[in-house]
Amino acid sequence: MNTTPHAQPEQTFFDDPANDRMLAMLMTLAAEFWVVSDRLRAMETLLAERGVLRREDLDHYSPDAETEKTIAAERRALVQSLMEPVLGRELSRGAPDSLLPEGRS
Repeated sequence: MNTTPHAQPEQTFFDDPANDRMLAMLMTLAAEFWVVSDRLRAMETLLAERGVLRREDLDHYSPDAETEKTIAAERRALVQSLMEPVLGRELSRGAPDSLLPEGRS
């Protein structure tokens, strides 16, 4: 009996396997988002409990102009990187040799 995690066939929901893989990517991102959100909530709670930060200060925080420019630029770069594959403009980058099995390049 093979008990490896890959012993079962790939789970499919859509006719096109690319859609299944995209759904898997989305679910992975959602899980990562939840982990970050959970840790951020814990950090805010600990900081407030220890008197380092008042939640009201965090709720009313407004970045200065320079910080806002940095945040906006980072947001634009993230959205652009997320949208490139959707818009069909993703360049084929290929995996680096260090990730390929021996003998393949």
